[in-house]
Amino acid sequence: MQISRRRVLGASAFLAGSASLGLHSIARATEIDTSALAPITGNAEPIGRDERAARIERARRLMAANDIAAIVLEPGSSMVYFTGVRWWRSERLTAAVIPATGMPFIVTPFFERPSVAESLEIDADIHVWQEDESPTELLARQLRAIGLGKSRIGIEETVRFFASDGLAHAMSDARIVSADAVVRGCRMRKTANEIALMQAASDVTKAAYEWAVPQIRAGMTNRQISALMDAATRALGGAPEFSMVLIDEASAYPHGTGKPQVVRPGSTVLFDCGCTVEDYQSDISRTVFCGEPDPAAMATWHLVREGQGAAFAAAQPGQPAGSVDDAVRTLYESKGLGPRYRLPGLSHRTGHGIGMDGHEPVNLVHGETTQLDIGMCFSNEPGIYYPGRFGVRQEDCFYMTEEGPRWFTEPPAEPNLLFGARQ
Repeated sequence: MQISRRRVLGASAFLAGSASLGLHSIARATEIDTSALAPITGNAEPIGRDERAARIERARRLMAANDIAAIVLEPGSSMVYFTGVRWWRSERLTAAVIPATGMPFIVTPFFERPSVAESLEIDADIHVWQEDESPTELLARQLRAIGLGKSRIGIEETVRFFASDGLAHAMSDARIVSADAVVRGCRMRKTANEIALMQAASDVTKAAYEWAVPQIRAGMTNRQISALMDAATRALGGAPEFSMVLIDEASAYPHGTGKPQVVRPGSTVLFDCGCTVEDYQSDISRTVFCGEPDPAAMATWHLVREGQGAAFAAAQPGQPAGSVDDAVRTLYESKGLGPRYRLPGLSHRTGHGIGMDGHEPVNLVHGETTQLDIGMCFSNEPGIYYPGRFGVRQEDCFYMTEEGPRWFTEPPAEPNLLFGARQ
């Protein structure tokens, strides 16, 4: 099926058949037929050994520049980023160490060695510890063995306290420091391969919206609509990460509410959905209306779209990331909203970094001084919220180029559209 339809159904078409869509029909909607959809991710190329090797070399240059002798990682996106190892965190420590010179190594329980080695995509030694041994003592012993017993050891920001504290006690002559300068320095600036994967994920979420939104009818719950997005995402070749749907008053709360929600004529329906393709994520929000919307909600939709444009225009290479947030707040405050993070208005940052994780450093938030640079990727989501009434959020992601920002998906110009033509 060619999924090229861009228009959200208008007031009459959106509700067409609503009267005949009884409870029995809505119940059957849980059996979602996605046979008209096919995967669109066949050309997505996963990150390979050569790129992981290049990442390690880039990390080593940053280690040298920041006087860090090695960095320590736990399982998670950073471990996958550098080593390819796909593991989980438990009370049994598995950790990877990338030294500024020499062979990387991994410390893991003896009985987990084969499983951990299975996804390893770099040249690295694996050292094991037994159940009656201390993994942090083994880490310290291996670091001392390569001459780093008195060096500055960088800890990735998500490493748990018991691991970093245990290493600090086992290496009293070393200095434990943050690895942010290295890990962020690598991960914040995406390569062409990474951007291609993020584009693939965005394409999946875009196509899922174009398939799911026209199926919304009065009487549907937020969970049923969310299920449509998840089903479409899977059928299109993505792995769903989140598919939040907020209706009417719930749309006024950026991360929703546990209260029951049902679409009614005139409802405001806010989506926030994303998926993963080969480790890289998308994040797209849309606010649509079921029938004739509240005039205030419609006016807010247009102002949010203007806010997205202000953020996009402000996102220029060399500018501080916080200036993007400031541009939006200047616009909104001129319209009587806020000020700052007060409601009604924009109660959260304008955007966040995105890549392997849905939220990554740095954020488009007031006071953030990190300069925008080529390869950085962000969400652009300057919502406006009226507590007790409704909220509107439009969110599209962009990446930085030499010429300025470029959209992964372009926002629509009007509420009866889902997407614009990407630049």
